[in-house]
Amino acid sequence: MDRLRLRQRQRQRAAFSGFTKPEIKKMEKFLMKSRELLLSKEFCKKMARNFSSSAGRAGKPIIKWTEVQSWFLARLQESASKVPSLTDTSKTESRISETCPLDDGPQIPQILKVVSKMGEKIPDLSGLEFEARSSKDGAWYDVDTFLTQRHPGSGEPEVLVRFVGFGADEDEWVNVKKAVRLRSIPFQHSECNKVMVGDLVLCLQEKRDQLIYYDVHVNEVERKTHDIRGCRCIFLIRYDHDGSEERVRLRRLFYIRGQEI
Repeated sequence: MDRLRLRQRQRQRAAFSGFTKPEIKKMEKFLMKSRELLLSKEFCKKMARNFSSSAGRAGKPIIKWTEVQSWFLARLQESASKVPSLTDTSKTESRISETCPLDDGPQIPQILKVVSKMGEKIPDLSGLEFEARSSKDGAWYDVDTFLTQRHPGSGEPEVLVRFVGFGADEDEWVNVKKAVRLRSIPFQHSECNKVMVGDLVLCLQEKRDQLIYYDVHVNEVERKTHDIRGCRCIFLIRYDHDGSEERVRLRRLFYIRGQEI
């Protein structure tokens, strides 16, 4: 099954302004939920149906699920603009090292390798968020829960991952050292000069109605003068999973934490 990890949709739409105050108040309560949930079609449809059938909407136009999604998208983009810049990540990594010692694998917290009992969930990770690579399509998805661990014949530990927005039927075993890392963060417009030829970054691939995240390498950088819209530079990237190339702008690239860029 194709996974839709809608961490950040890049095409902006004008937010619907016809919500009532109670409706806005209710949506604001959900803002702490995962982005995947808030932007999922099923969740937005359910909320739109609830609003449209409520007494407070009597005599008013019905709410479309796309209007609910656009509202959440606008709020999430506002919060994304407040993400710390890469110049602050060294301090963040230092704090992570103190609370989650790293093993000999790059950026893999030791705690992911230590589960006292089969079936026991890994303890609280002090608010850290992770992503894992699916072996089904080679894409990265946000981790909801690390369920348990095992040591197969290869000797390298694996964890059973539940992805955000997916049920138990989509749980997947992933290699701790090769397919688990801290969640990547979007580049800010002022940080395009940090992306260099040869760098490994995460890229949002837009395929029809799907948004999927893959590792890519930067093959070429075309520097351009920034304008009121922000960075206008163009990056020629090569997808690691299939070798295809594409020219993209900075808004589709994410910094992979735990490496120097």
